[in-house]
Amino acid sequence: KSTMATIPGVVDLSIEKQVLIPQILIKMHRDEARKYGIRVGDLAETLESALYGEVVGTVLDGQKTYDVVVKLKDVYRSDEQAIADILIDTPIGVKVPLKTVADVILTFGPNQILRDNVRRRIVIQSNVAGRDLGSTVEEIQRRIAKDVDMPEGFFVTYSGQFEAQQQATRIIGLLSIVSFLVAYMLLFKHFGIHRIVVGIMMIVPLAFIGAVVGVQMSGGIFSIATLMGFITMTGIAVRNGILQFDHYIHLIREEGESFNQKMIVRGALERLVPVLMTAVTSILGVVPLVMSAGQPGKEILYPLAVVIFSGLIGSTFLALVMMPAYFWRFCGPIVPLILEKGDNDKLLG
Repeated sequence: KSTMATIPGVVDLSIEKQVLIPQILIKMHRDEARKYGIRVGDLAETLESALYGEVVGTVLDGQKTYDVVVKLKDVYRSDEQAIADILIDTPIGVKVPLKTVADVILTFGPNQILRDNVRRRIVIQSNVAGRDLGSTVEEIQRRIAKDVDMPEGFFVTYSGQFEAQQQATRIIGLLSIVSFLVAYMLLFKHFGIHRIVVGIMMIVPLAFIGAVVGVQMSGGIFSIATLMGFITMTGIAVRNGILQFDHYIHLIREEGESFNQKMIVRGALERLVPVLMTAVTSILGVVPLVMSAGQPGKEILYPLAVVIFSGLIGSTFLALVMMPAYFWRFCGPIVPLILEKGDNDKLLG
């Protein structure tokens, strides 16, 4: 707890409440018990029956049953001195007080011992504020591994929201890779040229630039909602890229435009309005959520909206500059392939 208290972002730090209650501890002296012929195991069973009671029978009272319990009177179990004075029968025929063969100590212990997977456990918990959960827990793990010496048999397990976030991140990451590959294959099936597909998918890192800037400006907190915003924003941005490149191909195939700067500028200007309309409507749709920072109930929607808002702004303006430049710089050599594929499509039609 003291180590976690020094880590930025950790708030509401507490240890699972343990209430100490008085307990009687009886420590057997094996050597002294052996002098009187007393077996420690037998003495422990006798004390358990005397102090806690032992069921020796059952009494029937109509439809009810009652256990018959034998134990010492309360006066002999009231305090540690009374217990220490209990006389114990010995195999050698003499009675000795319990304090002769054992120490009776009044101590304090936890009111309950909790377990997970048959192991004792105690919870140290906290919330995280002003920092993302992942980096906070990573620093906690690093600091505890470095500064805290664990006794043999002790170990630390990190669970709760962090554990759920890790699992969700792995699943979303795997699905994102699969989605990226499927999107690439679908685009290649439509366009049939790798350079065009690469140019369209280039919009993904461009969108990430704006989204990362937005996350940093809003506090730098990364969560599952932020990751979902990345995925949503990427889909919208890729659609804008498809509009841009598809129009360039249309100008070359259908309208007979030559591959030159004039055609590049014309294609960019003619797709400016559709691209801006698609992006602006999506941006305006999340503005109310972006302005709701700190409001209760918006903890998930706010980071998602920030990513979509900043990512679409960045990707739209970067794409309007970078994508025409990419098509001019890298797609000139594939113009014959574009024309040839267009002729084949007409023949098939």
